[in-house]
Amino acid sequence: MNPTLVFGKKEKPGDVKVMIVDDDHFILNMYKIKFEKCGFDLKLASNGQEALDIARSGYVPDVLFVDVIMPVMGGIQFLETIRAEKLFEHVPIVVLTNQSQAHDIDVARKLGVHSYIVKATTVPSEIVDEVNKMFNLS
Repeated sequence: MNPTLVFGKKEKPGDVKVMIVDDDHFILNMYKIKFEKCGFDLKLASNGQEALDIARSGYVPDVLFVDVIMPVMGGIQFLETIRAEKLFEHVPIVVLTNQSQAHDIDVARKLGVHSYIVKATTVPSEIVDEVNKMFNLS
């Protein structure tokens, strides 16, 4: 995991809108349980196209977690599209994937992601802790 960047102060987890995009329903459910238990405002999408539809509807999260390999529209294509359409311009984006090849990391960085986390080496509570740190939550 990268050092945590701070993106502002929020009063409580419910003030933080977290969006997670991942095609693995087991993983989505794990994160859903953990984030909701901690009180975060959570939005889920199962592929890049679904996430893009949410973005185009006007929803803007405070932080976005996105997988790389997904059906319909993968994470990199989703990131390219939101950058081209100027969606989520000021939203910290964290790639949360099992793809750990240098090329994938480089492509994501060039698209302006703030962090790149390998799922296989991270548990949901660590991701929640990162969000807490990002928004100065106790």
